[in-house]
Amino acid sequence: MNTTSHGCPGCGRDDQVQAVPAVYLGGQDAVTGRERNSDGDMRTVTRRVTTALSEALAPVPKEPTYGIGCLGLFAGVVAVGTFLGWVFVGGAFEDEPELPDGPYFGTSPLLEDPGPDLSFLGWISALALCVAALVVAVLVRRKTAFARRTRGRHLAEELWSHGWYCHRCGTVHFAGLPGEDTAPLTLQRFRERVWERGGYGDLAAHQRAVG
Repeated sequence: MNTTSHGCPGCGRDDQVQAVPAVYLGGQDAVTGRERNSDGDMRTVTRRVTTALSEALAPVPKEPTYGIGCLGLFAGVVAVGTFLGWVFVGGAFEDEPELPDGPYFGTSPLLEDPGPDLSFLGWISALALCVAALVVAVLVRRKTAFARRTRGRHLAEELWSHGWYCHRCGTVHFAGLPGEDTAPLTLQRFRERVWERGGYGDLAAHQRAVG
């Protein structure tokens, strides 16, 4: 990583110029605080905080959201709960009671009341299990697709590491790369150049850089 300061081609000064990787890492921090949980008890919570500038200088796109995982978790809980209810309350695997020999007229007093039919719980459990499995398949597919799409990130990071950010001008320029234009770039244009090098430049139009 290049750490030697270079003058900004925009303002011609170097006192506010900093390497892009340093700006990116410096804008990320872990913040710890105290808050109440759902039971009203105090707990310590640590959250990752990223500044807008750090996010704008990211060398790779954001990973796809995995909010659908909550649905999968809920479906899994429903599947387990209804299955246990079907087994232990509905007697899913109990043997049918044997009837004593002899003719019957009306209801035999020897037979116990079988209770309500809870076989529908088995169907609910199976359906919830299918939903959970489908959610897992979607999450795996998204993660695999993202990893495949960003497999050229090492090329993007190599170019990204030669970027310099001027805090005075709010622009980025490249230095130390033969043949590379050293003109100042906006954050969005810098993102496009870096992401294009990694093979995912089209994503910059959907995830715009806002410093």
